[in-house]
Amino acid sequence: MPAFDSKDLFDPKFLQSLSRLHLRAKRVAAGGRHAEQRSRDMGAGIEFKDFRPYTPGDDFRAIDWTIYQRLGRVFLRLFEEQEDLPVYLMPDISRSLFLETPPRARSGLRTALALASIALNQHDSVGVFPFSDQMQILLRPQAGSGRIMRFAKALAGLEMGKHTNLTLSLRKLDSLRLRPGLLVLISDFFEPGGLDTALEQLGRMRHKLLLVQLLRPSDRDPALQGDYELVDCETGQAASVSITPTIRDRYRKAYGAFEEQLTGFARKRGAGLLQMDVEQEILPQLSGLFETGSYVV
Repeated sequence: MPAFDSKDLFDPKFLQSLSRLHLRAKRVAAGGRHAEQRSRDMGAGIEFKDFRPYTPGDDFRAIDWTIYQRLGRVFLRLFEEQEDLPVYLMPDISRSLFLETPPRARSGLRTALALASIALNQHDSVGVFPFSDQMQILLRPQAGSGRIMRFAKALAGLEMGKHTNLTLSLRKLDSLRLRPGLLVLISDFFEPGGLDTALEQLGRMRHKLLLVQLLRPSDRDPALQGDYELVDCETGQAASVSITPTIRDRYRKAYGAFEEQLTGFARKRGAGLLQMDVEQEILPQLSGLFETGSYVV
């Protein structure tokens, strides 16, 4: 049974407010459709890039005759072609993301829908690959602004997954050999075995990366003290814990190390990192990401 009502994720006013935002890539891998992005291909595009010497078989129409008259040498004018940016959305639908109030999964799926809307409206192709213990192919990459309702219904129809296995899910995505594009990973990044293996796999991906971390303020410093029975929300295992100031201090240090590991990876990899507070509306937070009108990846 779907985890959410489609009306909870699809709001016409919400989607309409995204129309002013754009994803823009500095460079896009060749092989796609002409759209609003810059490609590595050089041809008869609309933006001048460089010159190169003429070689037999080149298009005579690209010859710069002004340079020939000045230097007596034949050069071609090179332009950047405009192509679509493939966007691959990987929202986390692990069981643990559905148990809080409000659930992190709601913000994650709304973020996925928002980014899908932005990309589709600028003629980019979008694919959706939700994951928990394994990755699903919900929607293969497709383009067209008229498809947003299909994306909304597909996301709203998702069921709660099982435990988290980010490493295995990334390996499956990598095995699809998708055209290099922008991979948007939407998760709390609480990997049961730690982040080391997952980040190692993520570092091998051929795509540009945007990491959306779903968090709440209490993650860093939970307001707990006293005796509790804590239950792992993915495995169901329970443990009795006495939370003292010393234990809270150890937790804060462990969480700080977790955050530094994630932010350090993003810096080293040149990835985008958006920390999304799930207790707040996502649109103002996305607007911060796109504060200049477009997000460059």
